[in-house]
Amino acid sequence: MPLKTILVQIEEQHNVKFSYLNEDVSPIKIVPPESKKNLAEKISYIKTETGLSFKQAGNYISIYKPISEEFICGYVLDENQVPVEGALIKYVNGSQEEITDSKGYFKIIRNNNDYLEISHASYNPITFTAKSFKDDCRNIILQIIFDTTLPEIVADRYLTTGISKKKDGSFVIEPKKFGILPGLIEPDVLQTMQQLPGISSVDETVSNINVRGGTHDQNLFLWNGIRLFQTGHFFGLISGFNPNLPHQIKIFKNGTSAFYGESVSSVVDISSRSKNIDESSFGIGSNMINIDFYSVLKLSEKSGLELSARRSFTDFIELPSYSKYSKRIFQNTVVTELNNSNDVNYKSDKEFYFYDFTGQYHLKTSDKSELFIDFIGIKNNLDFTQGTITQTQVVVTSSSLNQLTLGGSATWKSQWNETNQGEVTLYSSYYHVDGNNEALLNNQVVEQENNISDTGLRLSNSTVLRPELTLNTGYQFNELGIRNIDKVNSPDFYKDTKNVLRTHAAIAEAEYNPEDQNFYAKAGLRANYFGGLSAFLLEPRLQFNYTINNTWKLEALGEIKSQATSQIAEVQQDFLGIEKRRWIMANGEDIPIQKSRQISAGIYYKNNSWQVSLENFYKKVRGITTPEQGFQNQLEFTNLTGNYRVFGTEFLVQKQFHGFYAWFSYTWNNNKYDFKDFDPSKFPNNLEVKHSINCAATYEWKKLKFALGAKWHTGRPETVPVSNDPVYTTPGYPEISYSYPNSSNIENFFEVNFSTMYSLEVKNAGTLQMGVSILNILNRKNILNRYYRINNDTDLIEVVNTYSVERIPNAMIRLKF
Repeated sequence: MPLKTILVQIEEQHNVKFSYLNEDVSPIKIVPPESKKNLAEKISYIKTETGLSFKQAGNYISIYKPISEEFICGYVLDENQVPVEGALIKYVNGSQEEITDSKGYFKIIRNNNDYLEISHASYNPITFTAKSFKDDCRNIILQIIFDTTLPEIVADRYLTTGISKKKDGSFVIEPKKFGILPGLIEPDVLQTMQQLPGISSVDETVSNINVRGGTHDQNLFLWNGIRLFQTGHFFGLISGFNPNLPHQIKIFKNGTSAFYGESVSSVVDISSRSKNIDESSFGIGSNMINIDFYSVLKLSEKSGLELSARRSFTDFIELPSYSKYSKRIFQNTVVTELNNSNDVNYKSDKEFYFYDFTGQYHLKTSDKSELFIDFIGIKNNLDFTQGTITQTQVVVTSSSLNQLTLGGSATWKSQWNETNQGEVTLYSSYYHVDGNNEALLNNQVVEQENNISDTGLRLSNSTVLRPELTLNTGYQFNELGIRNIDKVNSPDFYKDTKNVLRTHAAIAEAEYNPEDQNFYAKAGLRANYFGGLSAFLLEPRLQFNYTINNTWKLEALGEIKSQATSQIAEVQQDFLGIEKRRWIMANGEDIPIQKSRQISAGIYYKNNSWQVSLENFYKKVRGITTPEQGFQNQLEFTNLTGNYRVFGTEFLVQKQFHGFYAWFSYTWNNNKYDFKDFDPSKFPNNLEVKHSINCAATYEWKKLKFALGAKWHTGRPETVPVSNDPVYTTPGYPEISYSYPNSSNIENFFEVNFSTMYSLEVKNAGTLQMGVSILNILNRKNILNRYYRINNDTDLIEVVNTYSVERIPNAMIRLKF
């Protein structure tokens, strides 16, 4: 039969659409494939009979003649030398891909400037340099994945390529497959996660990420099993993680696994570990802030080493991006007196730099066990000079601020037998921040330190009880020490406090994933004992996903969690007013253990190029204190205990058409405090953003990508003074008389961002990537925060506005080989 007739029949049978050049297909006649075969089998048969190539994107399949070039071929086998059918063969930075046949055979056009990735749902993926393939068809061995059950994908392209949503409710980001997002030219995980509905940052920083109304310290950040207490450079404007190294990032907004503790909000689990011993490779790049490199070294067939480092050059060169970021963080504070609108300007100068580094050693100790050793370091250094002109003198002061994070871990994994696998992890991290703040005008010097030492042990085991049922068990021990030092010269004051908390946790978790894949459930229980506080807490977790049909899916998530550490801002000028928050520990008295309860239910629709999701949630967090919330009104110097509850809706719609990808998301939430010892007891949360809209469109054409998007949300709450004049409850001491807490809102936020990227294959040199981004294209002067204070010289009320970044251009160039 004519091939065109056969293709029409397949289109009707399998609800797909073929596209091709008429001259490539019309002359061909073949015996039609058996009607009972599935789509993949029919395509494989036609490829064998005609030599044509097929490329599928959703329900659209392109047919083309292969280019007459040199090919790479091979046979993909498992550890028992059995052919692996249906393995995906594709280039990491290209669009070519093929599928292995029943003999495990594949053939793909050679591209020596790229990496070839071979993957299958049941096996660990493996990556080769195309150059490593010689003229013969080599055998490639894939190892069975240790995890016997995997949470299947609900959405395989969530916003952009490289982001997917799993059945267990998590979002997974794979930087190596990352597409493009507005304003981003690198796969920065902390910036990328803010594109997801329900995740935002009220002050634009990655050190203040708010997930469903929670504060930043209520999120748990892990890097290769190491808990991190510092997530940003440049005091939150730049991520503290090298965006080009991680292999996978998992983000949970709700329904987290029972193996995660110490968090009442989200979990961000970053893994830079490769499942295989990858071929050696190298990459170096730079943007307008920093330069970085990463290197993969294959030491042997069973061992490999990955290294990365990044350093800013802001202490040598001041490019436009740094100047605009600097103005955002160290912006001249224009303070306006409410009575006469006179401006008081504070000028500043600074020398700032940052660096970070990581290393991972991977050793396959046997066919069924492996060892990982990881380390990380993050450093910020600032020397800060301030000056002002009074009516009588010029005043200049010098201050400094330093942040340092160091961490290391060792993990051993082993497949005990066909049904059991285990894992042991030892980890330790250290966080240190110290500030020396010399105040203007009064010669007061404030010295502060915040030190954290975190050490722990994790044990876990996974047992396959039945093909569809897996039992995961574990034990975790953690010792956490926090030290705070305060020293003031005038009046003379010194305080040094240190607390140590030892925590034990037992975990049991059952995962049910039957073969029909229509139903998925995971239920877990975490039992925490906090030594010293004599507190025992049970924390159940639940994830449920049901596939109604190929179009509709339902999801329900629930969890109870707790945490014993938090950050406070005792006064708004802590650490120069830049890094205002310090870590503290629960004491069972005025600082309780925080406890949260959260449930959510969602429905997902996916058909052809449309994807829609709607999720409703309710969360309540008990045991919060006023210093943890960073109040800048009548509650700033109080120490009250209360709770907040937030409920809301998250909506997302995506559409794909002819190379374009567009999405629109809307989030609504109602977020309220409840402090019973304060009148009024209930009022809006400092982080309440009632309405939020995020929309974007991306276009991908061959190696070129564009993204344009906009963000809009209502302004965060503020508390305004009752009068422009201060009150004198105590003679000689002016105070601000505030209205109802958070009864007003600052102006709405609106921002438009753009980015573009281009990849170029350089002969005998690898792949060259170039990108340009512009944040805040319209250069809107958005107000992020507003508070009021008394001027010590005039005894008048001042209003202080914090503004968003101005229009910021950035450019990136990167070479991978």
